[in-house]
Amino acid sequence: MLPKLNRLKKKKDFERVFKSGKGVNLNFIALKFNKNELKNSRFGFIVSSKVSKKAVVRNKIKRRLRESVKKKINDVKKGLDIILITFPALKNKDFQEIDEIVEKLFKKAGILL
Repeated sequence: MLPKLNRLKKKKDFERVFKSGKGVNLNFIALKFNKNELKNSRFGFIVSSKVSKKAVVRNKIKRRLRESVKKKINDVKKGLDIILITFPALKNKDFQEIDEIVEKLFKKAGILL
């Protein structure tokens, strides 16, 4: 579980990132990010019902993404709002593959220190 200060929760924050943020895509995950006025980075996760109709599967994917981000949270630049959006093919990946994809995505976006 991510600490509360690292969670992106409010609808207006998500909308702001989508409206004025920059985006990067990799095979199974898209990333949108935008600056915030805080001293820490916040993360949000979107796993739509297109990925899986079963909530159990969608929640499993979110847990894996959160754990992967939690491992890298100290290496991410401060003051960013980041949203990870998944595509349907991600449901067939295990944690290690998801972790590698997130690492590559962060490097491609240039948000690592």
